[in-house]
Amino acid sequence: MHCYFNGAIIPVEQASVKINDLALLRGYGLFDYFRTYNGVPFQWDWYWARFTRSAEVLRLPVAMTQAQTAEVLAELYRLADQPDIAYRFVLTGGYSPDSVSVVEPNWLIIAENLPKDNPEGRYRGIKVLPFEFVRDLPELKSTNYLHMIRLAAEMKSQGAADLLYHKDGEVSELTRSNFFIFKGDTLITPHQNILHGITRRVVLGLAEKEFKVEVRPLLVEELEEADEAFTTSTTKWVMPVVQIGRQIVGDGKPGVRTLKLLEQFEKLVTGYGV
Repeated sequence: MHCYFNGAIIPVEQASVKINDLALLRGYGLFDYFRTYNGVPFQWDWYWARFTRSAEVLRLPVAMTQAQTAEVLAELYRLADQPDIAYRFVLTGGYSPDSVSVVEPNWLIIAENLPKDNPEGRYRGIKVLPFEFVRDLPELKSTNYLHMIRLAAEMKSQGAADLLYHKDGEVSELTRSNFFIFKGDTLITPHQNILHGITRRVVLGLAEKEFKVEVRPLLVEELEEADEAFTTSTTKWVMPVVQIGRQIVGDGKPGVRTLKLLEQFEKLVTGYGV
C-alpha cells in the first residue's frame, strides 16, 4: 500500500517522522478515518468538513484544498488495486524546536486494507464496560486513545469489546464510536461530549423516517430502561450492544429495531456510488 506524506506519494514502508514531532513528544495530533464503497469515498464532503474543523481547533494548517486531496485519494486508490480500501488521515504538530511550538505540521494520508472489526458482532451483539471518562475536545479525533489501549487486557478478560464513557451521570460515547438506545420506538443518542460521527449522522437520517428520535442528554440511569442499544462507526456500521457491564440489555439479543437500521444501512452502502 502507498501513502501521501508531505507532498509525495510513496510506499507506506518508506514513510517516517523524526523523533521531535509533537505527536510523539506531546500527543499533539489528530486523525480521521473513512473508507470507499464501490471505489467511492463514503460521504467525502462530510469527512473533509470534520477533518478541517478538527485542524482548526488544534490550529494546524491543512496544506491542500479538498479538490487537491481528492486527487491524492484517487491516486492512492488506483495504486492499491483493490475493490475498496480505507483512508487514514494523520495531521501531527510537526517538528518542534522547543518541544512546544508548532512550526509546520506533518500530514499523512495512508491507504489501508479494510479491517474486519468483529462483523459477526453485528448479528450477535457485543458487551461493553462502563468507564467514567470524557475525552478532551471530544468533537475531534485526536490521536490520544490512552484508556482504550491501557484497558485492552481487562476488556478481553471480561469478554468486552469496548468501553462506554460516562461522566456526571451522563453517557457520551464508546472509545471509537457513537452510542444509541431504544426505549420502545424512541431512539435516543447523546448530544454532547461526543464525536459527531458520520455513520451516526447517516443512521439518524435513516431512523427519522420511522422512529421518534431524541438527541439529548442520555442519563446513566436510563440504560436500565433500554429495550435495545447499539453503536455506530465506519467499521462497526450498526452494531448491537447486548450487555453493559453486568446489565443485560433487553433480552440479551440484538433488537429488531436495531437490526432494521443495520439492514437499511447495509443496503445504502452496498449501492453507494453506483
